[in-house]
Amino acid sequence: MKPLLTDYSKEEIETLPIIKDLPHFRVDQIYKWLISGASFPEMTNIPKSLRADLAAQYSDIGAEIIKAARSKDGTEKYLFKLRDESLIEGVLMSYKYGRTLCVSTQVGCRMGCAFCASGRNGLERNLSAGEMLSELLCVNRRLGEERVNNVVLMGSGEPLDNYDNVTKFIHIMSESSLVGQRSVSLSTCGLTDGIRQLADDGFSVTLCLSLHSPFDDRRLKIMPTGKKYKVKDIINAAKYYFQKSGRRVIVEYAMMRGYNTRQEDATELRRLTSGFPCHINLIPLNDTDSGLPGVTPAESEAFLKKLTELGASATIRRSLGEDIEGACGQLKRRYLQSNGTEEHK
Repeated sequence: MKPLLTDYSKEEIETLPIIKDLPHFRVDQIYKWLISGASFPEMTNIPKSLRADLAAQYSDIGAEIIKAARSKDGTEKYLFKLRDESLIEGVLMSYKYGRTLCVSTQVGCRMGCAFCASGRNGLERNLSAGEMLSELLCVNRRLGEERVNNVVLMGSGEPLDNYDNVTKFIHIMSESSLVGQRSVSLSTCGLTDGIRQLADDGFSVTLCLSLHSPFDDRRLKIMPTGKKYKVKDIINAAKYYFQKSGRRVIVEYAMMRGYNTRQEDATELRRLTSGFPCHINLIPLNDTDSGLPGVTPAESEAFLKKLTELGASATIRRSLGEDIEGACGQLKRRYLQSNGTEEHK
């Protein structure tokens, strides 16, 4: 398979043998086309011979949208096909402050969280930086004159389990002025070494901790990574990230009836998050056939009240795309089932 040109930063592209001797304006033209999501034939102000040479040595597009579903609330869900026929998903959400794209970072996931459909069959492979970028470029082209304003790394995969490619993707987005770091949120189930490296490498993205229980024993039952990464260590790593980046940390908390919405859960969650700027994002659990009990709106509000009465900063996340299977992994699974294909590792 030919190298994917979007895997390279602009600085790296400038050093490629086929490009390094070109006039600077020509390099700028190629890169401008590239980050617009254009294919080589579409680069109309580039000489045909150069386009042919580029196409002979490199691939121009790393992903394509093969299925899209639009919710009654305006949310769009996409199924992307990669060059090796692997499938990933993305979700475009519209808010007052702009359009946010949920991006996948791996094909599948090996973290094994009980409530997550995308990791049910384990990890197939990492995505490259250019493949992640292609998700964004595909959606931008679909939007036309509009653009994605924010990116959340919350699709299939654990971003910090694919650290080098994910951070390169963030750098490419930032250097090309597609999406700046402060408009990027990265969600992790608590890989503490990756969190600390993110801080040491000078990133300023919003760190989102997928916590879901403040108690190690209960967290371990729904998140196998809890065996290695303890809640105390995760919170300490988050505090370190705040100290280095100055960015408030978000704690993601999927509410499960009778499991993590008790008074003692609220009290301990407040204690853990009280030592640094932190916001708790309460998430009504999506139905992913996991067997885990979700909560009613009244139960969500009751748990929120417990937290706010303790002085915590917390809100309930607005549910979007429920009528189009908004939870990660659901659209892919239904697509494979409808085509008589078994999902594989």
